Amino acid sequence: MTSTQINDARPAPAKEQAAPAPHRRPLARRVRDWLTAFSFTVPALVLFALFVLTPILYALYVSFFNWGGFGAPSDFAGTDNYTRLFDDPVFLGDLWRGLLLVVFSVGLQLPFALAMAVLLNQKLRGRAVYRMLFFAPYVLSEVITGVLFSMIFSPDDGLADKVLGSIGLDGLGGLWFADQDWALPTLFLVMMWKYFGFHMMLYLAGLQGIPAELHEAARIDGANAWQRFRSVTLPLLGPTIRISVFLSVIGAIQLFDLVWVTTQGGPDHTSETMAVTLFQFGFKRYQIGYASAISIAMFLISLVFAIAYQRYVLRRDTEGALTNMRAAR
Repeated sequence: MTSTQINDARPAPAKEQAAPAPHRRPLARRVRDWLTAFSFTVPALVLFALFVLTPILYALYVSFFNWGGFGAPSDFAGTDNYTRLFDDPVFLGDLWRGLLLVVFSVGLQLPFALAMAVLLNQKLRGRAVYRMLFFAPYVLSEVITGVLFSMIFSPDDGLADKVLGSIGLDGLGGLWFADQDWALPTLFLVMMWKYFGFHMMLYLAGLQGIPAELHEAARIDGANAWQRFRSVTLPLLGPTIRISVFLSVIGAIQLFDLVWVTTQGGPDHTSETMAVTLFQFGFKRYQIGYASAISIAMFLISLVFAIAYQRYVLRRDTEGALTNMRAAR
């Protein structure tokens, strides 16, 4: 058989099929899907508009009036309430005290919560009991916590002074909440006791999501405990830590319950926060216009922080989550 005959005997190559046109859903189905999504979204948007946007806009409107809360606002004051904010030493002090609480929370409370989370993530006998005990204060309401520590730190006959006296440290006792120098640090101790368990549980959840194989590989490579924590645990726990910092800062900015129950902002405004000042002017002195200006200032501070934190800190976490969602489709 000649080469020509052999070539003729070979099967002809199949023609390349054209790539199928991208499938497009019918218009009626797309409209139906859009209406379905819209019907699920509208109730949430209505509730958000009624219970979030409307109060904010109304507070903004009222902040331009000198209004005592009775009748309709009529005494237009322009920007006087906002000008008054920056001339008010109490409000300026609130900003400083709020910054101190944020620094204390991020610099002391969160590292302590992380250390306890790392400890309770080890194989310890009774660690479930310890986790429950450390998380229990977060379950208590702020009012109960405030009343409890008002009795503990009561001058002279409080539990704190008695314990210090029994171990020969009675000189460390004092007026606690009643002392201008100690009111804010004592308040922070109560905050730390109340909220560190919540952040500890966040960190525990993050730690348990780290594969054990990574720690084992680092151990085989000769890394000690600190090197494993610094090079493996901390980077993988980064998203959890960033969320914890965000919640801690927002909580410190809006702190009210504990302060009001324990000190009501005293003595002489040394433990007062913006929320307490707002309450004092709005519900004690009936200066609703000025209180509304304080509320708008709190809202703007929280909003600016949230947007900046999302833009510069949480952006990588958000982009990673969106990438994983697209890859899962």
